[in-house]
Amino acid sequence: MIPISNLNSQNAGRQGVAPVIDKEPSLTNPVSQMATEAQCRSDAFYYWCQETRLPHEPIFHRKLWEYAYILQCLSETGMMSPGRRGLGFGVGQEPLVAVMAARGCSVVATDLDSEEATKQGWAGTGQYAATLEALNDRGICPPDRFGALVKYRVADMNKIDADLVGFDFVYSSCAFEHVGSIELGLQFVKNSIKCLRPGGIAVHTTEFNVLSNDATIDNQQTVLFRRQDIDALAAELLSQGHEIVLNYNAGSGPFDRHIDVPPWSGIHLKLQLEQYVTTSLGLLIKKAS
Repeated sequence: MIPISNLNSQNAGRQGVAPVIDKEPSLTNPVSQMATEAQCRSDAFYYWCQETRLPHEPIFHRKLWEYAYILQCLSETGMMSPGRRGLGFGVGQEPLVAVMAARGCSVVATDLDSEEATKQGWAGTGQYAATLEALNDRGICPPDRFGALVKYRVADMNKIDADLVGFDFVYSSCAFEHVGSIELGLQFVKNSIKCLRPGGIAVHTTEFNVLSNDATIDNQQTVLFRRQDIDALAAELLSQGHEIVLNYNAGSGPFDRHIDVPPWSGIHLKLQLEQYVTTSLGLLIKKAS
């Protein structure tokens, strides 16, 4: 474990342009926030773990949190209902598409083409789905409904196709930190909002540098976003009339202070990546009406 006196102290500095909440985040009434122990103990977390047919004992793993966060955000904003249209980026083998389709949402699920996925090392990691059926391999959605509501297509997150517009919601789960750089990742978030209808919802999760607002990892296969990057993004979004509220509270439970190191364990809310500590940050954005 890396010695840390107070993970929250370095995140309690300056007030950004966007509204900032300074209290432990909750999965009910979510905003843009980090994964924390308390959220992984909540009824909402257990519920979505059941719906995705993933483990739901007190497992403090940020990937499970990302799934629960995305689904909870979409549920609370009225997007998880029949007739809603969604667009997923870098979907891999996530169970999210199947949960959405089971509730009557139509979803366009996108990812890299197989050649590019192989070149970048995703095809052999169990994180890439080359077929539509692989997105419903847990049997979450009846196959006939899934086939009628879900479409799979290749998409480059750095060059979103012009016809991908008019959606009620867009989402990605820890994908945009892999598009090449911090700048490209932030540009993806802004471009994804263009895919929404007015008043639509964007929910994205990504890597967040917990310990430093200066030094970080950039221009690599995985980058770590800092508070200054998220603050700048939020300020630009607000200037365009979009809505975003930030919460940089890193949690106060014992597992919030545990830093997982290689080889990874089951407690995986915060982890060491090179000389940095990272966690998952969720972004919840409402497009201007």
